[in-house]
Amino acid sequence: MLTIVIIAVIVVAVVAFFVVGRGRIRAGGGRGLKHRFGPEYDRTVADHDGDTKAAEQELGERVKQHGSLTEQPLSPEARAQYTAQWADIQEQFVDSPQKAVTEADALLARVAKDRGFPGEQFEEQLAALSVHHPDHVRGYHNMHMAASGQSGTEEMREAMVEARSLFEALVTEQPNDPAPDQDSPQSSKPPESPDGNGHAPWALNRRHAKGSST
Repeated sequence: MLTIVIIAVIVVAVVAFFVVGRGRIRAGGGRGLKHRFGPEYDRTVADHDGDTKAAEQELGERVKQHGSLTEQPLSPEARAQYTAQWADIQEQFVDSPQKAVTEADALLARVAKDRGFPGEQFEEQLAALSVHHPDHVRGYHNMHMAASGQSGTEEMREAMVEARSLFEALVTEQPNDPAPDQDSPQSSKPPESPDGNGHAPWALNRRHAKGSST
């Protein structure tokens, strides 16, 4: 009888050990994913109706599929061309907001594809971008939704402003850019903007109008 009790206690202890251990592993993985994805973690949880486990499984799959992706550099010519195209789209927004948002969505997809992100399906491209640019993908998502549906002018404007951060990151951040020299007097200076005038040409202000300066 005593032997049976001892065996039962051992079995219970072993089961409890594995349950607690798995819980700790899951919690650690969740914290890691939340730290890595930031706002995208919360958005994914919301998409899964608050199911944290399902959201973390999806995010884990994104890392597994796209974590080893190597971003490709853009040529100076391509960077200048894309910057000019975004500026042109910004000008169109005043007269044709829906058309401008649709074209900006397509342009951002092309830039992402040129940087090495899959470009056949939006969801796949967004998933890959979220692994490498988690702080910026919300704007791309919102702009794509605005381009696909019937959004108000203010919603479309806000979507383009949000998406600008991802566009800026993809156009200006290149994998072969040299790291700044910490001892150099110029290391404390902000990077030169693509238009050379101290501001980004793709900025879209609330009161933006043709001929106005940003």
